[in-house]
Amino acid sequence: MKLFEQQELLIYNSLSKEKEKFSPINEGAVGMYVCGPTVYSNVHLGNCRTFLSFDLVFRYLKHLGYKVRYVRNITDAGHLENDADEGEDRIAKKARIESIEPMEVVQRYTVDFHTVMNAFNALPPSIEPTATGHIIEQIEIVKKILSEGYAYEKNGSVYFDVLKFNEDHAYGKLSGRQLEDMVANTRELAAQSDKKNPQDFALWKKAEPQHIMRWPSPWSDGFPGWHLECTAMSTKYLGSNFDIHGGGMDLKFPHHECEIAQAEASNHQSPVNVWMHANMLTLNGKKMAKSTGNNILPNELFSGDNDILSKPFSPVVAKFFMYQAHYRSILDFSNSALEASEKGFFRLMDAYRSLSGIEVSETTNFNIGEWRQSCYDAMNDDFNSPVLIAQLFEATKFINLLKEGKATITKGDLGTLQSTMHDFLFEVMGLVDVSVSDNQDGNKLSEAVEILIELRNQARANKDFATSDQIRDQLLEAGIQLKDGKDGTTYSLN
Repeated sequence: MKLFEQQELLIYNSLSKEKEKFSPINEGAVGMYVCGPTVYSNVHLGNCRTFLSFDLVFRYLKHLGYKVRYVRNITDAGHLENDADEGEDRIAKKARIESIEPMEVVQRYTVDFHTVMNAFNALPPSIEPTATGHIIEQIEIVKKILSEGYAYEKNGSVYFDVLKFNEDHAYGKLSGRQLEDMVANTRELAAQSDKKNPQDFALWKKAEPQHIMRWPSPWSDGFPGWHLECTAMSTKYLGSNFDIHGGGMDLKFPHHECEIAQAEASNHQSPVNVWMHANMLTLNGKKMAKSTGNNILPNELFSGDNDILSKPFSPVVAKFFMYQAHYRSILDFSNSALEASEKGFFRLMDAYRSLSGIEVSETTNFNIGEWRQSCYDAMNDDFNSPVLIAQLFEATKFINLLKEGKATITKGDLGTLQSTMHDFLFEVMGLVDVSVSDNQDGNKLSEAVEILIELRNQARANKDFATSDQIRDQLLEAGIQLKDGKDGTTYSLN
């Protein structure tokens, strides 16, 4: 019997606004689509949190015994600035600024995305299609929507008619927005706009002469609207109705709302049974933004080359930290929170490894079966990773009692404890077995640098600036840069 036949999984559906028992369309198989990155810059930690949230979902579904087809796209065209229907393509703009081909931009940042995901030990999706690889499919969907009467062509561009669609469908049902309110709160269209209404969105855009990325279509040489690619690729690989669609909370409107409208207009049915949305990551209590400097890239986190954190943190510690909050809650990234997670992570790893040296007894004074089910109960409750981690720490307390000779365990229960810990730590959460001893050199380096920082602080307090400067300069020669800030001195590895 498969695990999914023994466990009842509940998933919060953004469409119904409640947790629902998960029943896949095809027994034993799951189709899942997640909106991937637009590859015009380095992937940031907020994006990483979303993709790691769905890596957890993917892993747990596989662990339960489902055959999962996980599709995550690469947006390499059609995503205009400010998520709008006007302006410059993000990738083309980057290419213009750097005087390179758009596909050079795409290649560079696709490689960066894969490198970062590999560092986090995220499983690759089953299929990773690109927008530019599915232009034909997107054109065919536009034709279908036009034939159904839910779109119109103007001057070589094609727009989705939201008001027409809303006459016999419910536009806004995912985000909870009422079209009447949207109409009341929008400004009038500019005189040069080809849209009938401000709420309409582009299915196909005629390319201006300066627009680099363009393809032939029945309407013009142009490019598809940003929302269209996901409808084309999700339905091509998962069918016109599939199980799960995921993405960041910021995509709920308009991107996912438009996906629903496009699919219903072309296929006459709701495309997705369960919509899932991961929440945002903040930094020191504020939204991450490059423009304000309140931002940190994954490689800056791993190397310590930043002005925000006191030291480097490994990818596995960052991943563990993210799983200590539920995927639907806002998570604040801070130095103190990462340090606490690092300590907790190593405590778990140490407890797991010590199980191989535990002596067995005739009795167990810990209910292993009940504890094991509590781990499943946590994940069955909308992938509640923080509750799962709390249960793993409960096991850690018991393991420490075993090590101290203050508790006993039978051979069979020890095997169950080991296999359950292994499954949830490594198979479900995808953590990597890194111990303090494995990172001994890094920890010793950190301790040594902290000692030198303290000696330098003492020298500065004594106005011995020659010694202070000598410590700073010699560390810099060794590839360690000190940074003095209002919260003290930190370092990074160059």
